[in-house]
Amino acid sequence: MDILLFLIFLAACFAAGATGAMFPPGDWYRALSKPGWTPPDWAFPVVWTTLYLCMAAAGARVAVADGSGLAMALWSLQIALNGLWTPVFFGLQRIRAGFGVLAALWLAVACCMVAMWQIDMIAGFLFVPYLIWVTIAGALNAAVWRMNPAEARA
Repeated sequence: MDILLFLIFLAACFAAGATGAMFPPGDWYRALSKPGWTPPDWAFPVVWTTLYLCMAAAGARVAVADGSGLAMALWSLQIALNGLWTPVFFGLQRIRAGFGVLAALWLAVACCMVAMWQIDMIAGFLFVPYLIWVTIAGALNAAVWRMNPAEARA
């Protein structure tokens, strides 16, 4: 794996992740009702750092392969959607719209994983934890939506 390519993909990941610093959860989110299985606050940066390392490695592995155009387009789509969710959910405080972004992100991650898998099995495997985490995030977003109907109307 080319280390420079890996660092470029990692920079893209951390750029998407920087939206978390720009739009922190804040008092609005803390006041929402959440399910008992909500991960603790400390888990989010740990999980996302791990996932970003895996996503960057997968992207760097596939980018140099022949026929990687579709996989790279899907990688770009998923990272754009990844960066969009935080400003929509936390910044705009739009629970329903956040769920819509997460649904699109889930589909983009799943398609990217399959496209990568067809080129490089290890890259495909590196996206499995990401798909699992986005599934959990979607379930959490849906639960928050259901548990906070007045907040979700906006």
